[in-house]
Amino acid sequence: MTIRYLHTMVRVKDLEKSMAFYALLGLKETRRWDNDQGRFTLVFMAPPGQEECPVELTYNWDGDEGLPSDSRHFGHLAYQVDDIYEMCRHLMDNGVTINRPPRDGRMAFVRSPDNISVELLQRGDAKEPAEPWASMENTGHW
Repeated sequence: MTIRYLHTMVRVKDLEKSMAFYALLGLKETRRWDNDQGRFTLVFMAPPGQEECPVELTYNWDGDEGLPSDSRHFGHLAYQVDDIYEMCRHLMDNGVTINRPPRDGRMAFVRSPDNISVELLQRGDAKEPAEPWASMENTGHW
């Protein structure tokens, strides 16, 4: 028996705002499905060259009231980046809060507009600790 990774699904409240957040991370829309009968849209976004590893953004046209709110079982999405300091600066410059700054030069956490925790990990060895990250405190939950 074999198993193959397909995608990670997250529910979103504002499709355009969520797509803009994942685009800031460098993800691109790879496919979309609008289901008129089910009244939902699925948008798959993935890093360029890794289209087989998407995040599926599920947008319910009529909202999510009445759906189970068991999101506590979801941990986080994780992406490796070439320069964690550059990525965190880019996100901050675009209004994203860095919940867990990369004080160690290796790991940071941010939250999407839908409160999905996203882990950013430095490719290769950790970078040397540097300001403003080294002395930046955590903000909120991550």
